[in-house]
Amino acid sequence: MTGTSTASRGSRPRRRRPAGEVVLGVDTHRDAHVAAVLSLVGEVIGTQEFPATAAGYRNLLGWARASGTVRRAGVEGTGSFGAALSRYLLAQGVDVFDVNRFDRADRRRRGKSDPLDAENAARAVLSGRARAQAKTGDGPVEIARMYKLAKDSAVKARTQAINQLKAVLIRADPQLREELAGLGNAELIRTCAGLVDDSLNHETGEGAVLHATHVTLGLLARRIRRLSEEIQELHGRLTRLVERHAPRLLEVVGIGPDTAVTLLITIGDNPERLGSEASFAALCGVSPVERSSGSRQYRRLNRGGDRQANAALHRIVQTRLRVDPRTQDYYERRSKEGKTRREIVRSLKRYAAREVFHLVRPVQSQPPS
Repeated sequence: MTGTSTASRGSRPRRRRPAGEVVLGVDTHRDAHVAAVLSLVGEVIGTQEFPATAAGYRNLLGWARASGTVRRAGVEGTGSFGAALSRYLLAQGVDVFDVNRFDRADRRRRGKSDPLDAENAARAVLSGRARAQAKTGDGPVEIARMYKLAKDSAVKARTQAINQLKAVLIRADPQLREELAGLGNAELIRTCAGLVDDSLNHETGEGAVLHATHVTLGLLARRIRRLSEEIQELHGRLTRLVERHAPRLLEVVGIGPDTAVTLLITIGDNPERLGSEASFAALCGVSPVERSSGSRQYRRLNRGGDRQANAALHRIVQTRLRVDPRTQDYYERRSKEGKTRREIVRSLKRYAAREVFHLVRPVQSQPPS
């Protein structure tokens, strides 16, 4: 299947030229991707639209290579619409860079279109503005991402079901409510799961509401139990993945399987794309941001980065403040120096990021055995 021309969308015809290195830029969407090829001096060679299919990916790269050697590509949305394309390009030996939001002033000046976005993606690579290499998404970390997605949704659904069950109890018959009062969550769910009253198997009459209450509580309780079993199974799978591919993380004080998985997902299957611990700290939003002016020397909190990774590092620090003597000694020493708790926690999160980076950096991408 060949690419579809985008002449109606402002595409530019490709010019014949001697083969040399070119840079590819791609604006990704759910059903189709728009690609642009630029020379090393920034001249647009051509733009074209391709379907977001396996055949479309092959045609896109073949079309780009007809203009020259493709070693680098800038792709929008490497973690969403461009994830599959990024994996394909990486498998074909192309270095893929994640392109973030474009300069707003440039967009106001030049306008907005898919060919322009694809061209800007290529220019971001040429200028060096796009330096973050895309995650490969083809190893154990991608597997962990899938399991964690399913687990998080199951946890959310279970919480919702528990809240609904308790809301039903508030409106339930007083006698039933009194029978279930004082039970812990586990005992309450077990009791409600067995609420089947065959004597109230009618939907009209005096016992209709009580019957409906019994049925609803039973259904919700059984749903909660199924979700709990699903969560437990996924937790086991995630734990085994971490034990197999990053066991050293679990040896660190304050890091359990859930925290380890969150940090591994942030790093990705190709940790070599993070050149230094400072880049990982910035990725997690724990690198201090300079805000000094005049005689006032100050560094503020970094509000960027992956907030889930930031929260994971925060949990590590809070756990260590409770159980780790070294962290407690550090906290006391910095407190005597006049540092606030927030400032000390920021420093500890930065130290935790450094420790995690050096533990995970050697991890190699390999499928589970």
